[in-house]
Amino acid sequence: MLGKLRVGQVFRYASGKDPKPPAVDGHPNFYFATHSPGLKRASLEAGINGMAKVSSADGVRRPAILIRSSPWKAGTEQTPWHDVFDMDNGHVRYFGDHKAGQSAAPGTTTGNAALLEAFNGHQGHTPEERAVATPLLLFRSVTRNGKPKGHVEFCGVGVIERAERLVQWAGREHATFVNYVYDIALIDLTAEGDEVAWEWIHARRDEDASHSQALASAPRAWREWVKNGNSALPRLRRRVARAKVARVRDQRPQAGTAEAADLEVIYKYFDKKKHDFEGLASAVAARVLRGSGHSYLEGWLTRRSGDGGADFVGRLDLGSGLAGTSLVVLGQAKCVKPETLITAEQIARVVARLRRGWIGVYVTTGAYSEPAQTEMVEDQYPIVLVNGADLARELRSMARDDHGGDLVACVEHVLNGQATAVTNRRPEEILLQ
Repeated sequence: MLGKLRVGQVFRYASGKDPKPPAVDGHPNFYFATHSPGLKRASLEAGINGMAKVSSADGVRRPAILIRSSPWKAGTEQTPWHDVFDMDNGHVRYFGDHKAGQSAAPGTTTGNAALLEAFNGHQGHTPEERAVATPLLLFRSVTRNGKPKGHVEFCGVGVIERAERLVQWAGREHATFVNYVYDIALIDLTAEGDEVAWEWIHARRDEDASHSQALASAPRAWREWVKNGNSALPRLRRRVARAKVARVRDQRPQAGTAEAADLEVIYKYFDKKKHDFEGLASAVAARVLRGSGHSYLEGWLTRRSGDGGADFVGRLDLGSGLAGTSLVVLGQAKCVKPETLITAEQIARVVARLRRGWIGVYVTTGAYSEPAQTEMVEDQYPIVLVNGADLARELRSMARDDHGGDLVACVEHVLNGQATAVTNRRPEEILLQ
């Protein structure tokens, strides 16, 4: 069984280069994870490490280029540049291997020549051309136990978007020289759990495998890029926010299920009395927040008009004594048709009310658009989102526990027992209770 590389995983890159042990010194073994039986071992000895090309039945291909950045060398006479790794937004800016004092032309050094050749492949106009393109596997050296050598972090799979010649300076004399810099897009590996199976690279190293056979083992985003080209990169680029975004269809119960029927019952019950839904949303928010192990106090409902973007108020207590703190919770309730999408602007209305030390809760019978969720994650909004499927699930659990499974009886019990007053008190007064 071949190994795997997971984004963010730190590998031991030991001098012994033994591929047999899965781990060395408490870290996954780089040589085990990249071992191809019967073939030359993968290497990170240079900054740019092109694997040997293979000749398959339908043409020549380079299996991969392994790139290593060494931040501890940045700014030195040997390496005057600073590579940039923006993992959250899927962008790497990597400098080539031409150095001051070299007589060779900048594009002919071993590393630059390999990357420029890969860049040409990454600009392929047809799926057939892109199927041959060389994937970049990016690593960066990390310090462990005070030592900057011997450990590398896997940073993902890249496609070169731009290659640019630029003038740099280095050495004691600050001599200028020409080098290349590459802007690399890291592709999204969410479908593979942020992992790359070495089986893909192994297949690309197999001269008996056609280009299409090797492509079958590639990550989904790579296959989509091969099919659609660089115009697809904006949606295929790695974004940390994307991993935290729930697809719209996953926020809605499947049609024909008991959960879908429950959600329809809830919507119809509150369709003509939206303000009552705020009381139910307050109770569900309390259950969700308490379910994560925190102490939560329900406060009050706001008046029907002039609520300023909040429908209910609560308090979340964390810790105790000197080791504890309390947060004001502002809640928004929105009873809409289950197929309705909540937009970023609607969420932002609640967030705009939040002060330091406050969090928001948004409860709806609908779903949250993916752009709205992405904005929330990227801007680090302190808000909890409860969608229609979550709402139906929580209420069904409440009905099953206390009302023999009668959903309507559960809803009416919640509303009849609602102790929260309707008031225009200031939210911060909840901290005094």
